[in-house]
Amino acid sequence: MADKITSREKDYSEWYNDIVKHAGLAEHSAVKGCMVIKPYGYAIWEFMQAELDRKFKETGHVNAYFPLFVPKSFLSKEAAHVEGFAKECAVVTHYRLKTSDDGKEVIVDPEAKLEEELIIRPTSETIIWNTYRNWIQSYRDLPLLINQWANVVRWEMRTRLFLRTTEFLWQEGHTAHASEEEALAETRQMLEVYAEFAEKYLGIPVIKGIKTANERFAGAVETFCIEAMMQDGKALQAGTSHFLGQNFAKAFDVTFLDKSNKPEYVWATSWGVSTRLIGALIMAHSDDDGLVLPPKLAPVQVVIVPIYKRQEELEAIGAKVAPLVQALKSKGIRAKFDNDDAKKPGWKFAEHELKGVPLRIAIGPRDMENGTAEIAFRDTKAKQSITFAELENEIPKILDQIQEGIYLKALRFREENTHYVNSYEEFKKVLDEKSGFIFAHWDGTSETEEKIKEETKATIRCIPLDNPQEDGICIYSGKPSKQRVIFARAY
Repeated sequence: MADKITSREKDYSEWYNDIVKHAGLAEHSAVKGCMVIKPYGYAIWEFMQAELDRKFKETGHVNAYFPLFVPKSFLSKEAAHVEGFAKECAVVTHYRLKTSDDGKEVIVDPEAKLEEELIIRPTSETIIWNTYRNWIQSYRDLPLLINQWANVVRWEMRTRLFLRTTEFLWQEGHTAHASEEEALAETRQMLEVYAEFAEKYLGIPVIKGIKTANERFAGAVETFCIEAMMQDGKALQAGTSHFLGQNFAKAFDVTFLDKSNKPEYVWATSWGVSTRLIGALIMAHSDDDGLVLPPKLAPVQVVIVPIYKRQEELEAIGAKVAPLVQALKSKGIRAKFDNDDAKKPGWKFAEHELKGVPLRIAIGPRDMENGTAEIAFRDTKAKQSITFAELENEIPKILDQIQEGIYLKALRFREENTHYVNSYEEFKKVLDEKSGFIFAHWDGTSETEEKIKEETKATIRCIPLDNPQEDGICIYSGKPSKQRVIFARAY
């Protein structure tokens, strides 16, 4: 199986594409720029979705659904928002098709032009805030804490499965509050939810920070983010939480009567993560043999492969294994006995390795006699013998160890590829020769930020929330700086 996968060292981009393809995660569709998420890839998304949904509900949020179509006039109401998304919008202009006069094809009916064009949602702030205007009258209606699981469309010329496609799946939270302080607290709370999810479930260490004005979400007052490092040293934005101030409330005239019966504009947030997280999962952990999945998100956490020559040996192993599989399932562990007699054990080993199954157990006739089994760890490739009697109790502990080990490996990689520089020449040298996260002083101006991006293709990923104040000199302009920011080339 590994022969199908290009090595990371040879071509990182092709390595990524090979894993997505051969692990059965997704494929390109007949619609340019759009993907088909295959069952195995969608199962990973479902586990992400289930855990995030649980966390959202624990923090008081409820789910709703809003229209796919947004009237064009809605986007015009918030200037920064429309400017940020104008070039990415897919536009519906007609509502009907008809058969051509010669009967050979289907064409757009020119008589069916819409009075107002509809935008396929690139994000839902405008349609949601137009709705909230009808839902909010008094401080008693606040806070309004709503999340939506949906698809969105942002027109892309250059696509890559999961990382950047014209249509993708995500969740988007949209909340309304009576005060600035409450809205800011919500924004930070959801950032913490994302950071904990990334580290505890995806096994990816992240840095929490604030985006610069240049990188801020269109229409936001402040954008908070979590930034992750991939194995090629590039950054990937793994989630964002936006403090929208009163911008959308003013654009859509969403007011409430406060406790003194005085009308006020509400304060807003929005936040979201998408199927891009599957791309992050692949690039942060996988190797040249295929996927490496953290157990908490693996569709199959434990696979048991029988080693046999005769049918009666397979049946004996199956009878021995069945109670174990049932016991593991009763503990919530996704276990599978791979008794497909059309495939040889070696083929199965390679297939489960390719698909990133965290723990593989091999049992043959001799193991049955000895009361033992061989377990193989997907993340480290280590193997060890264990008594069959120990498996039921030890497997949950082993899966926890694998989960923690995957996170710690990614954390060590980030630490080894984080650099501090004090000059522009050093900055460019590290960027080209080592890549990774670069902490450097910046004078705080958009002009300097744009110049560095133009010359090096590196962007300021964030201003870390836990940044220490540190007097220094901007690496580009030589002007005074009070703190370092994180630069990196990014997806």
